[in-house]
Amino acid sequence: MRTLTLRRPLVPTALAATLLAAFVFLFAWPQSAAAHDALIASDPAADSTIETMPEELTLTFSAALISGEGTTAIEVVDADGNSVIDGEPTVDGAVVTQPLLSEAAAGEYHVEWRVVSSDGHPTDGVFGFTTTTSTVPDPIEPSATPSAEPSAEPSSEPSSAPSAEENAEPTQTAAPAPDAQDASPATGWIWTISIVGVLIAAGVVAWLIIRSRKNASPTGSDTPTER
Repeated sequence: MRTLTLRRPLVPTALAATLLAAFVFLFAWPQSAAAHDALIASDPAADSTIETMPEELTLTFSAALISGEGTTAIEVVDADGNSVIDGEPTVDGAVVTQPLLSEAAAGEYHVEWRVVSSDGHPTDGVFGFTTTTSTVPDPIEPSATPSAEPSAEPSSEPSSAPSAEENAEPTQTAAPAPDAQDASPATGWIWTISIVGVLIAAGVVAWLIIRSRKNASPTGSDTPTER
């Protein structure tokens, strides 16, 4: 007696297993994706236009976030890439607060955020907003204030101080004049002594000449008598 063995085709079985696995994956993946906390609101709102830069940016998520060092990062930059954040962000449950600079130019701003969801997975996103009024001080006003102060101070002090010094200095420089007068008598004495010395020397020379002539005259008279 023969036993008939039924062999099922392998291809339909493998196809059915693949479809079952794909169905399970597609059903489970949205559940895991939905577990990440999502951004549900922001202030300023995404793509909104406001008058001036607010003091802080707030982000509100669908569930409480995991806080801690390095878990939250927010960057707000203008069209030129200049950051306008002022300090570190703080996490309070599902709300993240980021302080901003009070002085900012009008224009478009780009926001990038990154947080850690309550399930432990990081999530991030981007959006933008626009301001219409600048809060940066006018550069003309600061330049006008210094120009007035220096012009007033030099005009008063230097005008009086040099005049007093110039009036005082001539009286001090006139003091050496008596020294020249004191030196003139000494010079006169020197000339007087020199003249007297010359006269004495001339008298001595004259006396010597007369004496030599007197000594020579007797000798000349004795010679004819002897002859």
